[in-house]
Amino acid sequence: MLRILNAEPDRYDAEARATLGTLGAVFDDRTLSRKELLDSLANIDILIIRLGHRVDREMIDAAPELKAVVSATTGVDHLDLNAIQERCIDALTLRGETEFLRTITATAEQTWALLLALRRKLIPAAKMGASGEWDREQMRGHEMRGSTLGIVGYGRLGSMVARYGKAFEMTVLAYDPYVLIDGTVEAVGTLEELCDRSDVISLHVPLNEETTHLFDSDLFAHCRPGAVLINTARGAVVDSSALLDALQSGKLVGAALDVVEGELIAASLHDHPLLAYARAHDNLIITPHIGGATFESMARTERFMARKLANHCRRRGWVPEPRETE
Repeated sequence: MLRILNAEPDRYDAEARATLGTLGAVFDDRTLSRKELLDSLANIDILIIRLGHRVDREMIDAAPELKAVVSATTGVDHLDLNAIQERCIDALTLRGETEFLRTITATAEQTWALLLALRRKLIPAAKMGASGEWDREQMRGHEMRGSTLGIVGYGRLGSMVARYGKAFEMTVLAYDPYVLIDGTVEAVGTLEELCDRSDVISLHVPLNEETTHLFDSDLFAHCRPGAVLINTARGAVVDSSALLDALQSGKLVGAALDVVEGELIAASLHDHPLLAYARAHDNLIITPHIGGATFESMARTERFMARKLANHCRRRGWVPEPRETE
C-alpha cells in the first residue's frame, strides 16, 4: 500500500486531504523537524512539503522507497533536482502550470503591498501612530503616479505587477529576453537601461544559474538616484552584500524584500547582515517569504496539487483507477 507523508500539514486544506484519501493510501501528516523527517522516511513512497524543508541528497538517501516529492510551489530551489532525478524520483510542483497559475495573485499583491509600505513609510508611520506621536512631516512619502516602474521578468507575476502599475498611472518598463512583451508596457533591451530609467525596480525571475546574483554591484551602479528595489522572487537573485552597500551608500534609498539569500538555512538568518540592517533602519523592509501565504492561494494550490498527485499515481499504476459507481 502506498505511504504518503505530509511533513508540513499545518492548516492543510481539507478538500486536498479528501482527494488524497481516495487513493487508498496510508496518509500520515505530522509537523516534523529535519531530524525527525530524516528518521521517518525509510518506508515513505510520497513526500509532501511546502518551503520548510530542503529535499537534498541526504534526505533522498534516507528514503529508499521514495517515488515522488510534491511541493505546491513554482520555485524549486528547495529541491535538489539532480539528486531527485538520479534516483528517478518524480518531482511534482506548480512549475509550468500556466493556466492555473494565472488565477493565483497572492505574490503579485504582496509585491504591491511592499512597494506601498516602502514608498509611503507605512511601517514607521504605524509605529509612530501607535505611540501617540503625530508628526506627519517626518512621514512624507512618494506617490506612485508619474514615477517609473521597471519590471525584471515579464512572466505571470511580472505582467500582473505591470497591470497594477498601470492602474496607479505609472510608466511601466519591462525586461525579459525570453518573453515577447506586449504593447501595454515598454520593453527595454538591457537591465542597465531599465535601472537607469526606473524609480522602482521589481524582480520576478526564477532562480537559476543565469539569475543567481543577477543584481550585483555593477548593476546597482546603474540605478538612478532615489530608486528602490522590490524582490518577491528568490533571495539569491540579489547579491546581499551589493544590496547592503547600495543601501548604506545611498545609491538605493530603500528596498523591500520577501526573500533573502540563505533563508533556507535557518541558522544563517539570525546574523544575516540584511536583517541586522533592517532592524536598525526604516528603509529596508523584510518579510519572511509570505508572498504566496494567503488562505485562498494556499488552499487552491494544495487542492490543485492533490488532484495532480492523484492523477499521477493512477497513471503510474501506483494505485488502481477508481471504480465507477453503478
